[in-house]
Amino acid sequence: MGNPARKFSKGRRDSRRAQTFKLGLPGIVECPQCHDMKLAHRVCKNCGYYKNREVVSMEQK
Repeated sequence: MGNPARKFSKGRRDSRRAQTFKLGLPGIVECPQCHDMKLAHRVCKNCGYYKNREVVSMEQK
């Protein structure tokens, strides 16, 4: 088993490890009904539509 040739600094070590825990951006898309921003593959919180069908009936205030 090989040994390291030289010591890596804590900064280089930590910056390499930070790439493993990087979070991806959520998929935010525009709702085709109300044109509000919503998460992809989820019911719109503003109008209650999903895939051009009303899934949740939203009461008018």
